[in-house]
Amino acid sequence: MTIQISRFFLVIGFLLFVAFQVQAQGSSTLEIMKADVLLGANGFERLIGDVEMRNQNSLIYCDSAHFYRSTNQARLFGNVRIVDQEDPIKTTSAYAEYDGNKKLAKLRNNVVFTNQETTLYTDYLDYDRGLNIAYYYNDGKVVDSVNVLTSEKGKYEVSIERITFENDVVLINPDYTMKTNDLVYMTIPKTAETKGLTNLVSKEGNTLDAQNGSFYDTQKKQFRFFNGVVDTETSRVRAVELFYDENLAYYEGKDEVQVLNKEREVEIFGDVGKYWEERKYSLVYGNALVRRYFESDTLYMTSDSLISQDNEMDSAKFLLAFRSVNLVKSDLSGKADSLVYNYSDSSIQLFKDPVMWNQKSQISSDSMTFYIEKETLDRVYLKDNAFIITQDTILNFNQMKGRKMMGYFLDGQINQMDIDGNGESLYFVLESDTISQGANKTLSATIKLKFKDGAIQRVNYGIKPDGRFIPFQNLNDENSRLTGFNWRFEERPDMSTIFRWRTPQEIDLKAKNLFNIPEIEIRLPTEKEIEDEMKKRGYRPEKKVFN
Repeated sequence: MTIQISRFFLVIGFLLFVAFQVQAQGSSTLEIMKADVLLGANGFERLIGDVEMRNQNSLIYCDSAHFYRSTNQARLFGNVRIVDQEDPIKTTSAYAEYDGNKKLAKLRNNVVFTNQETTLYTDYLDYDRGLNIAYYYNDGKVVDSVNVLTSEKGKYEVSIERITFENDVVLINPDYTMKTNDLVYMTIPKTAETKGLTNLVSKEGNTLDAQNGSFYDTQKKQFRFFNGVVDTETSRVRAVELFYDENLAYYEGKDEVQVLNKEREVEIFGDVGKYWEERKYSLVYGNALVRRYFESDTLYMTSDSLISQDNEMDSAKFLLAFRSVNLVKSDLSGKADSLVYNYSDSSIQLFKDPVMWNQKSQISSDSMTFYIEKETLDRVYLKDNAFIITQDTILNFNQMKGRKMMGYFLDGQINQMDIDGNGESLYFVLESDTISQGANKTLSATIKLKFKDGAIQRVNYGIKPDGRFIPFQNLNDENSRLTGFNWRFEERPDMSTIFRWRTPQEIDLKAKNLFNIPEIEIRLPTEKEIEDEMKKRGYRPEKKVFN
């Protein structure tokens, strides 16, 4: 019986011991593990030399400590280290305050917070061990294997590997430097997301700016900007939403897309755009618009879709436009279904019912190529069913048609027209440029016409022309029109046509940029500071006596 009672108490004692150990291990109580010297003091215990304490799964080391047993708090001095035995987290500082009940460590001066490859440096860190979140308030720096990030304030959510940076945020990568005021960085995939104004400069000097935030995959080198602009030595790309893959040198934009080729001085606008920088190949569609800049003039062109290729390695360098093509320049306008602009010779080919207007002239054919030299219309080549209509001083319609035509311009006006094959002409004979006497109607295989101020001055016909003069009183709608006559001047596009199609949103090149803000604020001294400094140098202002 006695033996059984003894065994009973042994079992109970063992269970109580195990329970006590489990309770102690799960308790939030700060435990003193060791110290060289333990001294009692008023309201706290002083631990001196090689101090080691424990709070749950954290070991705490320091040179000395004040332990407030009643409130379960400690003040830690010198070489402070907090090591988590379960998570790979280690924290060091010169000074800290530790609250065992709240599981909160407030670390100050030379704080280093390490989590595997990620290290945070600051002088002011609060680490909530319960939530596993660290906060810093007066400047901090985070370093990992790829990036260095600094900011005025920050929050490190260790469990989900997310760091939020606020105010004066700078991200430095081997390939670029980025500035913003609000950034969320994921340490595992190494992605960065910003809100608001964001500016980036690459090591090559290219700039990427966003007014409404951005997203970066720093390892894949992929960027997404909102209301963003990318500016390089040879191009400038803008969009409401702009994606950029640095490895592929590829851009993709949505809404208000704008692509500027700085070398060609050609700017393209549209709803959606794609651009391959190395190939200098772009595709833009959705109410597309082109602006070709000249020294003293600009050519505007609209279409549904645009393709541009301008790589030095390509034999053909061109701009293609499809459907709803309209052209407007100071000395010409035109329309067609499709167009090819050749960069090498500044020629423009129009297809499918092309029509071009030059002052009082209308030119049409099945296909048409006109050339611009020294910023003005130089010549035009018409193939198949070529037809030219010009108006004289009293608005008569002079007409020319043939299989092929080559027209030449001088100072923006038609100067000469050569007709080759099945030539026909009808032009009105005027007296003193005010009275119509009749019209000459002629058939000839070839015809050469010279113009002055838009009016026919001289006509040369080929071999055996067939012509007749029709007196003014015998003219009617039938004999005063060549077959195929169609005056379409009301279709002539102008700048209102262009702006109805698309009104370009200009880039604000003077928009706020965080790289332009001085890092050091220069403060002017106050009057008192100036006076004190002068006194230090021995200057004493004279006292004026007033009588």
